[in-house]
Amino acid sequence: MVITRVDPFTGEINEMDLDVNQTELMMWNNGTSAQDAFPRLNADEREFIKTGIYGDSWEDNIHE
Repeated sequence: MVITRVDPFTGEINEMDLDVNQTELMMWNNGTSAQDAFPRLNADEREFIKTGIYGDSWEDNIHE
């Protein structure tokens, strides 16, 4: 599923094609932890769903 989010650091609209389904997204939206709702995703992919931030964006913007 293609997930679209806005990076809060840059304001850019980013998309990522992730191995998630509608049921998992509903579980997460209803309070299930990202780790439990998206067991096939790595930490960077879960962070993208939660915040819209790519792994490199943290590193690029946190030190400004």
